[in-house]
Amino acid sequence: MAVVTNDPYRDADLVELYDLDNPGGKDHAYYRALADEIDARTIVDLGCGTGLLTRSLAGPGRTVIGIDPSRTMLDYARRRPGGASVAWIHGDASALAPTGVADLAICTGNAVMHLGPQELASTLASLAGTLRSGGTLSFESRNPAYREWERWTPEATYGERATSAGYLREWLDVTEVREGRVVFDAHNVFPDGEDRVYTSVLFFRTALEFQRELALAAFTDTTLAGDWHGAPVDDRSRIIVFRSRRA
Repeated sequence: MAVVTNDPYRDADLVELYDLDNPGGKDHAYYRALADEIDARTIVDLGCGTGLLTRSLAGPGRTVIGIDPSRTMLDYARRRPGGASVAWIHGDASALAPTGVADLAICTGNAVMHLGPQELASTLASLAGTLRSGGTLSFESRNPAYREWERWTPEATYGERATSAGYLREWLDVTEVREGRVVFDAHNVFPDGEDRVYTSVLFFRTALEFQRELALAAFTDTTLAGDWHGAPVDDRSRIIVFRSRRA
């Protein structure tokens, strides 16, 4: 039996697997180093999910705000060690107050790719409103030139494993690719045969498209890199890492 939904982040049975599938690595090290480099006292983590990176950013003299539209993920984040040191907000970027005091805003885990054209513009405007003048915005997105969605076939992504939710069979299946918009289904088959199918829509954007939107939202001095160590962007770059400054 297949149960299809368009929200893969509200399944309480699977939420604790998210950190196993997305452990901290070079990406988390990059954002922590950036926060230290600019001596960020107030940090906003938009699309914080389970808060693995968010909680690691907290420390003495620093205010960290984690915001996510999934209440399931936020509830899990609050229960994790260090959860009490973060201010959690349930919602999207529109829930951010335009205080103009944050030193750093980040959007990690390619979360920006879930935003449609109008959502991207409004999200960047909200982030600009919460940042102080000269504050830093940084995020990453998959590089469309790398065409990573072509690797998301059932054969290439199929796996089986024992989890806290039972023995799962999992795979991805891309169902639509059109003008940078990629739709795919994530299958999660439980021991009783139930297949929970989560449909996601991602928007693959070029560096120029992001640079244009950033400029329209009053960001300037935008730099980009093809990895977490500052390499130039080319067609072999899996990701594009952006860093911009609030004008």
